[in-house]
Amino acid sequence: MQTDIDPRSLIGRKAYDRDGAKIGTVDEVYLDDATGVPEWAAVRTGLFSRDAFVPLEPSEVVGDSLHVPYERSLIKDAPDFGVGRHLSPEQELELYHHYGLHLAGPPQPPASGDRSFGHVAGQED
Repeated sequence: MQTDIDPRSLIGRKAYDRDGAKIGTVDEVYLDDATGVPEWAAVRTGLFSRDAFVPLEPSEVVGDSLHVPYERSLIKDAPDFGVGRHLSPEQELELYHHYGLHLAGPPQPPASGDRSFGHVAGQED
């Protein structure tokens, strides 16, 4: 998503899925605890419905609406954590898994037991 946009300006915007079907209206925006960058939006999916969390990173603001690159059914099936509260790391992880997103983090050592990780290829110990 555009990083220069004010997260407060997202509230009240209409949200659409990847096929252009209306999902609902952005209710709240959640910031990353470490960076303060907008990370999730809670989208009210209907008058008597619930808020569905959508990731802002692959989403785009187009004109006066938010376009989320996922199918409406996947968005509506997102875990429901309620709104107005802080998302725990466990809840965020559940959302990342739901949308098939990968967490950024430090590189992990190889699981195969290969201890040459970090050595220059072709050098002997």
